[in-house]
Amino acid sequence: MMLAFSNMFRCHRLIQNPVRLLLRSWHKEPIPVSWEKPEIGWTKLNFDGSCKGRGGKGSIGGIIRNHKAEFLLGYAESIGRTTSTIAELSALRRGLELVLENGWTDLWLEGDARTLIDVIVRRRQVKCAELQRYVSHINFIIPELNNCVLTHIYREGNKAADKFAQIGHQLEKPRIWWHIPPNEVLRIVEEDAEGKMILRRR
Repeated sequence: MMLAFSNMFRCHRLIQNPVRLLLRSWHKEPIPVSWEKPEIGWTKLNFDGSCKGRGGKGSIGGIIRNHKAEFLLGYAESIGRTTSTIAELSALRRGLELVLENGWTDLWLEGDARTLIDVIVRRRQVKCAELQRYVSHINFIIPELNNCVLTHIYREGNKAADKFAQIGHQLEKPRIWWHIPPNEVLRIVEEDAEGKMILRRR
């Protein structure tokens, strides 16, 4: 069920009833999820933010690959106390900055925060001033690209970015990996390149 974006951005923690969720999902088929390569000449940025606990320690991560699914760049960083929404926005913003720095101009952006992606795509205003600053900065960067596509993927297809975000919790300084991913991410990158399918249970 889609959560109301305005409520999500009032910094309230939304808790779903697990029993109700189980009953709603009981008769639904699992969804096949896999990471997809971008078109020839394009690069793809998968991003993710992580926040441990309510208003807890946040971190960001992301991964950029080409049309052959080859690893170009990965990044991770601890960003201190924050919310999960700001962590997601920060991960996207940092990824876009790295894309521009490296001259990649045809870009596929992909993350697992559906409501957040909807805000960027539809250029909606949000009530929280801090969040709006992030959104405005992102919307300022995107027009610098020749072509840009932004899509949602379930978390099962965003595992590499999620792993980088988890690595970010362990770092004292921001870090970037070039051409060779860290060992913790290598297997996920290989499975994504092979088109491994994961069944998502609703």
